[in-house]
Amino acid sequence: MRSHLVAGIWPRRFWAVFFAGAAAGAASYALLEHSPSRVIAQQPQQTAPTPDLAALAAEIETIKGRLPDQSHAMADVAYHFSNLWFAGQNEHWDLANFYCAETKSHLRWAVRIIPVRKDNAGQTIELEKILQAVENSPLKQLEDSIKARDTEAFEKAYRFTVEGCYSCHKAVDKPFLHPQIPKEPEARVINFDPKPDWPK
Repeated sequence: MRSHLVAGIWPRRFWAVFFAGAAAGAASYALLEHSPSRVIAQQPQQTAPTPDLAALAAEIETIKGRLPDQSHAMADVAYHFSNLWFAGQNEHWDLANFYCAETKSHLRWAVRIIPVRKDNAGQTIELEKILQAVENSPLKQLEDSIKARDTEAFEKAYRFTVEGCYSCHKAVDKPFLHPQIPKEPEARVINFDPKPDWPK
């Protein structure tokens, strides 16, 4: 009796599972056939238009003409470096740290604009190597003096950096750009007092 029931039920279960699996497979195939990726893959590939090299060259020249030159970047260096002196003199070390970092950042920007120059004799001057020397010695001493909040060390490092800047100017045949200790800050709106009375 039991074996007869099992024999009768088994075929029905088998065919039910079989047909359910077949239906699921057919549905999956239909979905894959009409999926967006499949449709896109079946579409004819369009070739990119050939670039107009003359137009690209003209566009590059236009962009280059809109970029700042090295003197612009160096004017920013002078701005931040001048303010740095007064921040240090007033022992406003947070402000000094800011102006020191901006000086370093804008020096790097200037070198990215023109990494290599020619001197009057036609010799190649690699400005990146000069900048590395400035960063590793005078600017490093400046950063250390600011971290130590040492006014005397700051003044020495600042003067040493001024000398380093002038050495770079002479190396690229621009000795007439002779930096000095600034007599007044470039920023008129910044208060160099670390504990200003205003605003309260």
